[in-house]
Amino acid sequence: MDDAVFLRIKKEYDNFYNALLKRGRLPMWSTQKGFWNSSISDEAYAAFKKINLGQFNDFLDIGSGDGKIVLIASLFCRNAEGVEIDPFLHNKALQMQMNFGIGNARFHNKDFFQHDFSKYDILFTSPDAPMERGLENKLLREMKGKLIHFGHHFKPKCLKIEDNFLVNGTLVTLYSRQKP
Repeated sequence: MDDAVFLRIKKEYDNFYNALLKRGRLPMWSTQKGFWNSSISDEAYAAFKKINLGQFNDFLDIGSGDGKIVLIASLFCRNAEGVEIDPFLHNKALQMQMNFGIGNARFHNKDFFQHDFSKYDILFTSPDAPMERGLENKLLREMKGKLIHFGHHFKPKCLKIEDNFLVNGTLVTLYSRQKP
């Protein structure tokens, strides 16, 4: 992990959100398949430190939005990827990645239901809909490692809690698959 790069990422995203606000737009909106809301940089970074994200190799952010979580995860993991259906958010992620020259991040512009989760040993979600609307079944079929669930809302029902903790009031839960 690199604290200096993290601080640059945080500052650049803060500038992006401030530019949106100056144009009268909040850093959150509906996409064609769900809802995007900006993540809090410091909370994600602290959670990744506490989880020791560097013990994992291949990270996937399910619904990666503007790419911030992926770029922060890239400071810990060998490979950090995100999948996002919204073209504007996907392009913002690519732009930010280029700005920082981060080579171990990759972004996919598609529906995450069309993306194979099985090659990743750590998944991340801050869900915008109940997990039983399809995501949990996909996780049960394809998840090979762990899931970081960010938030108090829309928790999985069929996964096993490995750990949970609060970061500035936000619940972070680490899940694995139940043993058959």
